[in-house]
Amino acid sequence: MTASEKIIAFVRNSFDTALYFAIMAVKENFRNYIRRAGTVGEPKPSVVILGNGPSLAEDLPRLIAQGEHEAMDVMAVNYFALDERFTTVQPAYYVLSDPMFFRDSAYRDRVAELYRVLNERVTWPMNLYVQYYNPEGFDYRAALPNSNIRIVRFHTQMYRGFRSLEFWLFRRGLGSANFGTVVQVGEYVALLLGYKRIELYGVDHTLLDGLCVDDGNRLCRIDRHYYDGAEAAAPQPIYKKVPHVPYTMADYLAEVAELFRGHEVLRDYAAALGARIVNRTRGSMIDAYERNPE
Repeated sequence: MTASEKIIAFVRNSFDTALYFAIMAVKENFRNYIRRAGTVGEPKPSVVILGNGPSLAEDLPRLIAQGEHEAMDVMAVNYFALDERFTTVQPAYYVLSDPMFFRDSAYRDRVAELYRVLNERVTWPMNLYVQYYNPEGFDYRAALPNSNIRIVRFHTQMYRGFRSLEFWLFRRGLGSANFGTVVQVGEYVALLLGYKRIELYGVDHTLLDGLCVDDGNRLCRIDRHYYDGAEAAAPQPIYKKVPHVPYTMADYLAEVAELFRGHEVLRDYAAALGARIVNRTRGSMIDAYERNPE
């Protein structure tokens, strides 16, 4: 990097840093809600995060059969509570980060079903992590009066400036690891809670599978989850969750690139803490973490 490039980078990072703190002061705050809530009981040596990828359909029965869900703390995401094995796994941690979970959207009925099931089925202590940013004032406690569920907020304002300051913010529950997928938020939460080994299942990230543009000029792809049936076998138009508008190719590829960059950031942050993130997902497209699919 030349001297002029270093100067430009310093000025840009300084501006981004000042802007971040200004926005946080007005839009959010500087409280470390995750650290304040702490772990659920005495933490186990490692935590497993269950993503939504199709590989989990094969891995989840094996994890349960081998009792791995009892040997490690479990973190689940999104619609896992609708799975009949939810009460068997009994995750100590649950993360919701998509705007559809706190803003009105085309998915409102399924979201309402998720909250109903969480409220009815959770009979063990569980931390539920949700975005601090909540422009429509969604009342999580009204949706989840279950006293076993502790609602914990995480900050969502992205910091893009000096790397050393980014990690300083992470250690204090600030910044944001919401790079594009709920699993990344889960990794951030687990690291902040002090876990030194994080194992990932169901993070296939096959985000370019079947990517195409149909005759209506709509961007389409094959979007598979472990709970999907045959309907996920063909490319379908893809939309942003909130607002419900179609993706353009440029927007989608930019989001995918940011998502994979986020995994590199989390890899480096984990290393700075002396922690390990191990990707145990067969066929995963993530190249940032050490792999152990066995």
